[in-house]
Amino acid sequence: MWALFKKKQVAYFTQAEQDQISLAITEAEKRTSGEIRVFVEARCKKATAISRAAEVFQQLKMEKTAARNGVLVYVAMKDRKLAVFGDEGIHASVGIAYWQQEVDTIIRLFKGEQYVNGIISIVRDIGEALHTHFPYNEKSDENELPNDIVFGE
Repeated sequence: MWALFKKKQVAYFTQAEQDQISLAITEAEKRTSGEIRVFVEARCKKATAISRAAEVFQQLKMEKTAARNGVLVYVAMKDRKLAVFGDEGIHASVGIAYWQQEVDTIIRLFKGEQYVNGIISIVRDIGEALHTHFPYNEKSDENELPNDIVFGE
């Protein structure tokens, strides 16, 4: 009975597109100990995308990575808001200018309605930054977080 009232999740990407994004995350993480997550929802539940991204980052327990090098790509599709939130380890290495540059890049692609390409592009760029500052170590590294897209309401 309660299933009648359950809100149906909006599909922003086809399964093939979701697989492309997940593969980009997997490939990026092969060269780093860092972790990348993508979170997509319809509406931003906070005043700013960065404050919502910080909240989601905590909800996904991304601050629990050993080197504090998790990065969240946050997108609110209907509100047309996005943010990139990096944990203290990677943020100390790349700084605020890097994050702004990445946001500018994804905005440019999103304006052309290239949502999947935009997300894949930023995942690859973040993967390069993580590789530079937190290279992969085959003896100690493990995949600490899932590589699939997380969808909010």
